[in-house]
Order: sequence, then C-alpha cells, then structure tokens
Amino acid sequence: MKLQQLRYLVEVARRGLHVSEAAEALYTSQPGVSKQIKLLEDELGVVIFERAGKRLASVTEPGREVIAIAERLLREAENIKRVGEEYAGGGNGSLVIATTHTQARYALPEVVKRFVDRHPSVRLSMHQGNPTQIAEWTQKGEADIAIATEALELYPQLVMLPCYQWVHCVIAPVGHPAVANGGLTLAELARWPLITYDPAFSGRSRINSAFERAQLTPNIVLSAIDADVIKTYVELGLGLGIIARMAYDPVRDSGLVAVDAEHLFGANTTRIGLRRGVRLRRYDYDFIELFAPHLPRRAVDMAMAGGGEEYQL
Repeated sequence: MKLQQLRYLVEVARRGLHVSEAAEALYTSQPGVSKQIKLLEDELGVVIFERAGKRLASVTEPGREVIAIAERLLREAENIKRVGEEYAGGGNGSLVIATTHTQARYALPEVVKRFVDRHPSVRLSMHQGNPTQIAEWTQKGEADIAIATEALELYPQLVMLPCYQWVHCVIAPVGHPAVANGGLTLAELARWPLITYDPAFSGRSRINSAFERAQLTPNIVLSAIDADVIKTYVELGLGLGIIARMAYDPVRDSGLVAVDAEHLFGANTTRIGLRRGVRLRRYDYDFIELFAPHLPRRAVDMAMAGGGEEYQL
C-alpha cells in the first residue's frame, strides 16, 4: 500500500468517480490511476468501486470505510510534513490564503502587512475567487485558510470561525433623489436600477432574501464581483449601488454618497474556514489572531477539537 494509491483513491471519490478528472488534477494518466486503484483493491481483497464496463459506477460499503481512512492517513501525512516545515525550516514556510476581492481589498491589507513584518521568511500568497472556489481550494489543501462570507457553511470538511460582522450600504451619485431625503426603503430601491454583487459574493443572498420577503422584484441591471466595479458604474449614473460598507471611502469616493442599509439587509458574518483535522503551524495561529483578535490559539484549538463555532460574535 502506497500513499500515492491513497491519493488516487481519494481524488477519484472527490471527483464523483470521474477517473479522467482525477488524473488531470493529479497530473498523471487515467490508465495509471485505474491501475493503482485496482492494485490496491487486490492487495486489500475488497472491491472499493463497483464498475459498469470501464466506468466506476458507485462506492461499495467497504470502499466508503477505506476512503474515509485514506483521507485521515493523507491528512496525517501532511501534518508530519507541517511539523518538519515548522521545526526544521528555521522560520521558513508558506501560507496560502483563499479569499474574495472584498476581503483582499478592504479587510486584509493591514493584516497582511503586520504578518509579513512578523514572519518575513514565510511565503504568503493569496488566491482570490468566489466563495465556492475558496471553500473547495481549502478543503482540497490548495489553500491553508479560507476567508469569506458566503458558502463556507456548506462544506462540513471545514471548521468555521466567525471573525467580524459587516453591513451593506446603498451608494448613489451626489444629489440623487433616492437618497436625498433619508429613510431609504426596499420599495424605494425597487423603483431604481440597481448594481450589486454577483450572486455568489458578499452577502448577496441577504439582499435577495430581503426583497423576496417584501414581495418585491429588484431591477438589478448589473452584477459584479467587486465593489470598485460597482462604484464605477454608479458614478456613470447607471443605477444605485449596494456594496459592503467597508468598501466606501468618503474621501476616495467623493462623487458618491452612502446610506447605511443594515435596517434593510441585516448584518453579515465573515468567517475563517480551516480544514478539519489539519495541524496548524504557529504562523497560522498568528495570522488568524491578527485578522480576528478574539480568536487566540486556545479559541482556535477549541473550535478545531469541537468541529464547530465555539466562539460567537
């Protein structure tokens, strides 16, 4: 039995039994993956995958147990490497953060600067994507820490830690009649063209839900993945914008006005997602605490041990 065989096995299961996709993800050949899985089955004396011709059709009962154990073994093998990184690396290492544009642009710059100053030998990189991509990168080990508002709760392989709450605001060109008199309502917003986040991003689900509860249909004329694009088109007069309040700067965005919209859409919680069962390094804990000071190492360890959100905001 080899770790390589276990990696092939787990990746095939993750890819919905599509051997070609697993082979592509692992940078190897489809016949090679199939051969190694068959060799493992022969060694164990059990059938892991039921087959229909040349296709894998389903996972057998012993196969489910084998895959679950293989996942744990691969995590522990990675943990052993992490011990080596931390104690033999002389302070060297790597940290990959997966997050959205909004977090990377508005919430993380000062945290990243402080982390780099504290850990100059750690290679810090950031992958930007939508929340689903962020969660998948992290659960597959392609990122160490996920930071997002949406989607993380849909991945039971991730332990979630609440970091902070934020609210939306409505932005408009200076003098726009919709925001001139205050007291903004959903009914008033529904009268105007709206520009806001793509459905996968930045609390968009709360925006949709608020209009649905009010039995109103918003006229969303443009969706974007980041607030800077939204602000650009609002400045051009194409509609009112709905963005994260943190993305509005009255000095930089002097041509726009902002009205808080917490009373319309409620508050959103940004969370950190960590892979269940993975050993965290000292600089992982440092980054988390820099980003969320209420999450020191003890709090993170409690959440990882309990598998849930031990600390509430």
